Amino acid sequence: MNATSLLKRDITQLNIKLSELQALLNEKETQLRQFKSMEGNISSSSNLHEESTHMSKDSPETFPQEVQTEIGQDLVVGEPEFVSSKSGDNSAFLLNDYLGNGKAGNTTLKENDGDVSREEDFDEVNVEHQETFLGHTSPISRCRFSASGNNIASASLDGTARIWTYDASTPASRNATIYCGTEILSLDWECKSDRLLLIGTSDACIKAWNVDAKRVVCDLNTTEAFPSVLDIKCSPVEPIFVSAAASGGSGSNYFDNLGFASLTVWNMKTWKAMTVLPLGEDPPAITSICFNHNGKILAASAVDGMIHMFDMSAGLQITGWPAHDSSISSILFGPDETSIFSFGSDGKIFEWSLQNQGQILWSRDCSRFCYPVNDSNYYRRDMALDANGRRLLVTSSSVRAPIYQVQDHLNGWRTLPHGAPITAVDWHPTLPIFLTGSADNSVRVTSLLS
Repeated sequence: MNATSLLKRDITQLNIKLSELQALLNEKETQLRQFKSMEGNISSSSNLHEESTHMSKDSPETFPQEVQTEIGQDLVVGEPEFVSSKSGDNSAFLLNDYLGNGKAGNTTLKENDGDVSREEDFDEVNVEHQETFLGHTSPISRCRFSASGNNIASASLDGTARIWTYDASTPASRNATIYCGTEILSLDWECKSDRLLLIGTSDACIKAWNVDAKRVVCDLNTTEAFPSVLDIKCSPVEPIFVSAAASGGSGSNYFDNLGFASLTVWNMKTWKAMTVLPLGEDPPAITSICFNHNGKILAASAVDGMIHMFDMSAGLQITGWPAHDSSISSILFGPDETSIFSFGSDGKIFEWSLQNQGQILWSRDCSRFCYPVNDSNYYRRDMALDANGRRLLVTSSSVRAPIYQVQDHLNGWRTLPHGAPITAVDWHPTLPIFLTGSADNSVRVTSLLS
């Protein structure tokens, strides 16, 4: 028993050391990129100065490293790779946030309803425990807790979806890697159990994965006219789900190239399309959808800044209003469902009253965290509410993500840093535990102190 205890202690220390070394490596790589950028700017300025007297020398070229992954169609079941760290040891997270404005310590004031707050001064969250999953090889596009919170699904731009556990008491028999062969745009778990995972891709495909049988039980196809399955949501009551597909999806400015929208309701018993929700002629693409608690109302957000509300029993749109001047990336019902949250691609977050349509109950401007990310054609803003509806976690172009205290215009927290922008987020359905997926290819499960 003593020997086992010593070995466990050694393993914990080694994991902490590994986290420290990875953080140090990320820090040095970030600094190196900054130095190269500064060197390039100095070189350009020097060349411009010398042009008046002689011809400038050829500027050095920098060739980006490209990693090409060849993805097959077979299932591979593998054990996830984890790095653990305990609270009280923050030496593993000493990355400087150089990705924000090219400088560390840059302070920006944000105004909100007359209040001014320094988001850089947010306290770091009090972490009890953190697990890092290193199984992906490309930036994370989605990550989701299952209905019970025991399982996690994460998707990457490399075309893989992985199912894994973070709690040692939860059996790892469901852990699996699903190869889709194309970019995964959406994920959702069946609401009544942890049995089924739905996966939407960029090639008009929706896969239903049975975690117990460890196989795809259904492989659906949207029409060729709408290949990009941007979002999928399962009804919390009925055996149905809705897919939001778009006619476009390529190009450097992602939201400007999504094209038109199609909202389809699918039966999860027959795995056939039931109906297409009406959106009018040539409707702008729908980027995010969500059900209310009884599945009778579906909310949808669009690239033209509109919010649409549908009566699922009648299959008709019942209302809608212009919510943003930009495209809306994510939409969520509030905890008591008297309000709805919308997150624009410009970084503005609004909480809208559902009792007085068009009334803003609360808002935050997190545009500081929403600047364009280099070398990413697909980067969607996402947000998630905790179980109590009091804390709103959002994605970030920086290595840290803000957690806003809802209905508070000043207070908030910062997550521990990743090595790259945070591209996906989610909260545990009942516990103070959240997920962050990053462009550094990792997913972290962070448990907060009570």
